[in-house]
Amino acid sequence: MASHRMGRTTEDIKRELTAIFRELKDPRIQGLISVVRVEVTSDLSFCTVYVSAMEGMERAKQAVTGLKSASGFIRHELGARLQLRHVPELTFKPTDSIEYSANISRILNDLRSDKKDD
Repeated sequence: MASHRMGRTTEDIKRELTAIFRELKDPRIQGLISVVRVEVTSDLSFCTVYVSAMEGMERAKQAVTGLKSASGFIRHELGARLQLRHVPELTFKPTDSIEYSANISRILNDLRSDKKDD
């Protein structure tokens, strides 16, 4: 039962963080920034947010820098939007998963087009 509630809370945090990111005015955060994964400790004291950018790893690192500077505001907004007794401390980490998946998709499309040409 507890794992179901934790999973639901994790998804709620992910959804709200995505909405908050869209509202931020920092130019480092603007663009195709995506929350890939959210990991929350069982006592809701810490939350690790993995962020990816379509433009690549360097862009994701820039976004993480902007998110770290706005983490107080983001945490406050998260507390206002979700009914949590304790809002977790946020840690942002860059990842290149969107770029990686786009590259795999591109390779698969190239293989399909080569197969059709034969």
